[in-house]
Amino acid sequence: MELSFYFGSHSSYSFMGIFFCLLLFTFFPNSRVVLADSEYLIGLGSYDITGPAADVNMMGYANTDQIASGIHFRLKARSFIVAEPGGNRVAFVNLDACMASQLVTIKVLERLRARYGDLYSEKNVAISGIHTHAGPGGYLQYVVYIVTSLGFVRQSFDVLVDGIEKSIIQAHQNLRPGSLYVNTGELDAGINRSPSAYLNNPASERSQYQYNVDKQMTLLKFIDNEWGPIGSFNWFATHGTSMSRTNSLISGDNKGAAARFMEDWAKQKSFGTQSHSSHIAASGTHNNQQGFPRRVSNIIPQAHENCGMQLSDPQSIVQRVRNTFSQGSQQNFVSAFCQTNCGDVSPNVLGTFCIDTGLPCDFNHSTCNGKNELCYGRGPGYPDEIESTRIIGDRQFTKAVDLFNTASEQIKGKVEFHHAYIDFSQLEVTVSSSEGKQVVKTCPAAMGFAFAAGTTDGPGAFDFKQGDNQGNPFWKVVGSLVKAPSKEQVDCQKPKPILLDTGEMKLPYDWAPSILPIQILRMGQVVILCVPGEFTTMAGRRLRDAVKEVLTGDGNGEFDNNVHLVIAGLTNTYSQYVTTFEEYQIQRYEGASTLYGPHTLNAYIQEFRKLASALFTDQNLPQGPQPPDLLDKQISLLPPVILDSTPDGLHFGDISNDVPINSTFKHGDIVAATFWSACPRNDLMTNGTFALVEFLDSSQNWVPAYDDDDFCLLFKWSRPSKLSAQSHATLEWRIPQDSVPGVYRFRHFGASKSLLGSISYFTGSSTAFGVV
Repeated sequence: MELSFYFGSHSSYSFMGIFFCLLLFTFFPNSRVVLADSEYLIGLGSYDITGPAADVNMMGYANTDQIASGIHFRLKARSFIVAEPGGNRVAFVNLDACMASQLVTIKVLERLRARYGDLYSEKNVAISGIHTHAGPGGYLQYVVYIVTSLGFVRQSFDVLVDGIEKSIIQAHQNLRPGSLYVNTGELDAGINRSPSAYLNNPASERSQYQYNVDKQMTLLKFIDNEWGPIGSFNWFATHGTSMSRTNSLISGDNKGAAARFMEDWAKQKSFGTQSHSSHIAASGTHNNQQGFPRRVSNIIPQAHENCGMQLSDPQSIVQRVRNTFSQGSQQNFVSAFCQTNCGDVSPNVLGTFCIDTGLPCDFNHSTCNGKNELCYGRGPGYPDEIESTRIIGDRQFTKAVDLFNTASEQIKGKVEFHHAYIDFSQLEVTVSSSEGKQVVKTCPAAMGFAFAAGTTDGPGAFDFKQGDNQGNPFWKVVGSLVKAPSKEQVDCQKPKPILLDTGEMKLPYDWAPSILPIQILRMGQVVILCVPGEFTTMAGRRLRDAVKEVLTGDGNGEFDNNVHLVIAGLTNTYSQYVTTFEEYQIQRYEGASTLYGPHTLNAYIQEFRKLASALFTDQNLPQGPQPPDLLDKQISLLPPVILDSTPDGLHFGDISNDVPINSTFKHGDIVAATFWSACPRNDLMTNGTFALVEFLDSSQNWVPAYDDDDFCLLFKWSRPSKLSAQSHATLEWRIPQDSVPGVYRFRHFGASKSLLGSISYFTGSSTAFGVV
């Protein structure tokens, strides 16, 4: 996360349950054999979590000017559940969001408890973010993370809680006998953005590794005993910062794109195609079921005029245009590209350059003539950030398909989990030194000066710079006006110069977390270490090695060197970065954002070793102090939508700037149309769409071809002025190389708000145009 300076069903038996079991054994006597032959029950689910596409600050860069104004493609919560028949189970949720939120996790678990009793809890449910910096903010509960979003944004929060719950419900309802496979492989999709800090790690340690980033992807393949492949989840380290700090379109960035590509690939594969692209040309008639082997379905009412019209049935557009849940009785393929130890890994693989001279940035401080804000990383599609997103996403997608197709190592063994809450503000940690073992402590959270410098993925402002372990006297005074750190805190955090003493700031409520969850999920020889932050490359390696040492050394032969250890970063809550002790000394952005002082990593290693040991002893570890639920204390300063309007004589959905009459376009061209619209906050169109490209089939019916979850179709929303009640929606389509030649048009859907607060739904269509 490139935060820069803020000034710029129950488990108990029931009569019906017993009756249902008797029916199963009466009419399906072989069902017992199926369960006995299957190692696990597996289920997957997916649900739309796209938040407000207007007015809300995006989470990640902490750039106050980065306000959502449209959709690149939609965001999803993707879940898997793996269960032993009659035994333990684990649930993992991957979010197209910047990170998990403690408050979101608390509320999701409350809903699951009300629905399923003790079946799902904080012990066996993990909620992890992919770290896109292009999603709406305002859903975390601690002050420091919601300053730029003008406080708490209920709409951002609610859509996440709802979507996560529904994705888990889907996965639960889809539980069926199946198998899991694991595979690993290397790819290039990231570089180390803080190499000077990495070089401060011991040379003997660095020599054990070929690269200064982790290039390994670990993939799980899910196979239903009857239906075959139903999904995959993988973990690979690269930041969600292909989309820049000036982007205003909601996007899952490179990992969300990779997931979109792979789910499309799986859908196309079921039609027997060999194409790995997002879309596929079809021969014969242009019927929606045969001509477009995709997720769209024809549920939108027809409007044959290219002018706006009111919709009497809002469900006609609130429903998802895509076939989200299942096709017939079979669940859809779900693919998730999860985050791991990405702390110092950038997807901007061409390196860092000064935007004024074009020369490489300073190695140690990432500055240009001493100025931090001029140094930017370049993605492989530079200067086109959407192309960079596509390329990095495609690299991950391509490797995932390879691993998926060649996965042969079956996962076998127990399903287990352990979880604990730890107060990281005052944890005693035993560390080894040249003088032997000694006990040190972690510190209350604090951010250093280099935190305000940002990174080369998204630099900060003013005269901050990375690699600053002294601090600026002026900014020390400014920071002290907010909260002056105590001498004990200054000494504890050294050599970090404290800019914001967030762990000791309590007004109007907590600025930063102190109680954090740590968690281990086990499925046979695959062990997932769930951490609530961004571990750097070497920090992640040390954590994995420490846990592996426990598992292979104390496991009585249950694990061998083939154990697959995966770190799931940004999970269950968020607490910024974790560097090694040596990297912390350099105080680049990641070290300055390691909240709990120089011994933070050793604290994690100490506590995870305890969780790993518990896998063999079956002991119930102390759960520790509960994190606070601060929902009732949240403050929101984001103004509501008051009213939407259009110029006199015009209606919502009317064309403002049409496609030229009788125009034709080629593959690769960009075509666009602009409509009079209303604020997208009036209805998020969850499982629906604001934008559609329709195709005229051989029966002269308009059928959906592309919607706002497609990489090639952009929905851009704007106001003529900040306080205007009028607004425009521009639909922009880059015609894919494999789109079907023929006649197309745009359709826009929206919801307007009257002065009295009522919501009305509308649609509009453009002039038809040809693709040749």
